[in-house]
Amino acid sequence: MDFNVCSMIDAFETPLSVAQAVASRVKQRRLALRLTQVELAQKAGIPLATYRLFETKGQIAFSGLLQIAFALDCMSDFDALFASQSWATMDDMLAQAKPAKRVRHD
Repeated sequence: MDFNVCSMIDAFETPLSVAQAVASRVKQRRLALRLTQVELAQKAGIPLATYRLFETKGQIAFSGLLQIAFALDCMSDFDALFASQSWATMDDMLAQAKPAKRVRHD
């Protein structure tokens, strides 16, 4: 099976649900590393209140998320973000490569 970041994200319904899912995975990683919220916030260089808001509601600036990822040694997880798409077959690639036909509405 072919992995595509865009199709994975499409499985989520809203940007908020994606943010909450990411926050949940960060929390799981933090707990697996036996870090407290205070320790991770300090390690990431962000205020504790900012980290708590992220973990509970999924709200954080992108730069803060990058700092958390760096602190958790997960920077490579961003490599696939907006990366070029992959295709399962050559036909899939050619079908997507065709420019959309413009329809004139008179």
